[in-house]
Amino acid sequence: MVIKMNPDHVVTELVVLGATGSVGQSTLDLVRHASAPFRIVALTANRNIDLLYRQAVEFRPDMVAIADSDVADDQTCQKFRDLGIDVVIGPDSARIAVQQPHDLTIAGIVGAAGLSATFEAARLGRRIAIANKECVVCGGDLFIQMVKQHHATLLPIDSEHNAIFQIMHGTGTQHVDRLILTASGGPFHNWSIDKMASATIEQALTHPTWRMGKKISIDSATMMNKGLEIIEAHYLFDMPADKIDVLVHPQSIIHSMVEYQDGSILAQMGTADMRIPIAHALAWPNRMSTPADRLNFTALVGFSFETPDVEKFPCLRLARNALKCGKSAPIILNAANEVAVASFLDRRIGFLDIARIVEQTLNQMAIESVSDLAHILVVDMQARIQARQHVQKLSA
Repeated sequence: MVIKMNPDHVVTELVVLGATGSVGQSTLDLVRHASAPFRIVALTANRNIDLLYRQAVEFRPDMVAIADSDVADDQTCQKFRDLGIDVVIGPDSARIAVQQPHDLTIAGIVGAAGLSATFEAARLGRRIAIANKECVVCGGDLFIQMVKQHHATLLPIDSEHNAIFQIMHGTGTQHVDRLILTASGGPFHNWSIDKMASATIEQALTHPTWRMGKKISIDSATMMNKGLEIIEAHYLFDMPADKIDVLVHPQSIIHSMVEYQDGSILAQMGTADMRIPIAHALAWPNRMSTPADRLNFTALVGFSFETPDVEKFPCLRLARNALKCGKSAPIILNAANEVAVASFLDRRIGFLDIARIVEQTLNQMAIESVSDLAHILVVDMQARIQARQHVQKLSA
């Protein structure tokens, strides 16, 4: 098991990768309300300069990193420098931010864009609060080996993997029979396939329980997020794929469960608020107060569970197949999905086309072994080119 305990270490200094996204904003909200002192070393963003500047004014980091150079003109950069903040610009800027001395890296960049910076954090032996599931999915064994080699520590802040981590307390999987990831089912849980074919962007983004960014909201609607989480759980907890199950739990109260050899099943529960798992990582191995709502058990209508429908949600099947194939297959899966989701959000393809594009890309690309991060990025680029060709055909 890669995730380790280190009770002597107290987090005070943070680098927040993806500060303007939902994970980054939740992290900073916790820092804002925390009784213990936290110092922000660096904040990174892609192109949301206005929000990044407001965050910089409030938290006064040593550095800000802006990935999209098109939005970082001289006047904008000078505004940060007037605050005494260093500015780095470009696609490598997040990796540079991680190189600043700090205690905990919040890996909140969405998608493969976070690969380089998160790999760098692992190489430097950082404690990494990881929300970027794509890094684990694409990095696979290479990423886990780097974490082990450089004595880095992974603290999952996806609600499902954080739940498993809390349940297992770093004890390993020798007595575990099964990991059970719960899924809300997304906005189309009760829709027919025919109805899903005409689903709009607005409908797909309306998640029933969680407030998330656009990309992960669409992944929830297709259930690709759960497919990626199966792959992530395999690597994080060193569990065989056939011991990782998914149950649809629309109430989103139980975030995941662990079944042990003696028949005991332990569950982690809480309201649907990302600040809870993030706070667990910020304070670990201790606990900190959060402004999150508490569960009112007497107000709960009830719990329901069901097996996900892989005919309606083929992304689950595609993800399991990619994990079974191994090698470059999860990289291709993720890259094709990112292209397809972006194309759906651009109104170029329909909702059901997302899974079709992923499957076509997987079928047409050779599955090969990957040797390092550079190789992963090459496969990622090739898969995106292939996926865009399928998008072009569908949108012609």
